[in-house]
Amino acid sequence: MNAIHSEKTEPIEDDSNLAAVSEVEAGIRDFVRNDVAYLRRPVPGMVSTPDLPLEASTEATVNSVNSLIQRVAGTSLSEIENLVSELESLRDLLHAEGQRVQREISGYAQLSQAAMKSTRLIADNVAQWKRTADGLRHD
Repeated sequence: MNAIHSEKTEPIEDDSNLAAVSEVEAGIRDFVRNDVAYLRRPVPGMVSTPDLPLEASTEATVNSVNSLIQRVAGTSLSEIENLVSELESLRDLLHAEGQRVQREISGYAQLSQAAMKSTRLIADNVAQWKRTADGLRHD
């Protein structure tokens, strides 16, 4: 059975996944066998011909089932690829926003340190003026 693989998919290695794939393949084979079983029954009054028409009909049915599976799988893969693309763009957005927030925090930290230095300087100057003023009062 042909399977559709995307560039980003990796081979299935998990035993439970292999069992699930085998189960699906077996189900498809059963479906095709049951679907073409009526072609094997002889029609009253009809002369049996070599297996060529049966094989052609069976192959057409198999191709039809494969086409249906590829359409369904193709749609699903397309939706998954769109979702992956959206998630990647969201990841990039979150990364950019994280960097922006880090820059903002760094800016606020620098501003806070500058404010604390200015406050200390002002407090030291006020204390020095107070001492000078107290010294002048006592004299």
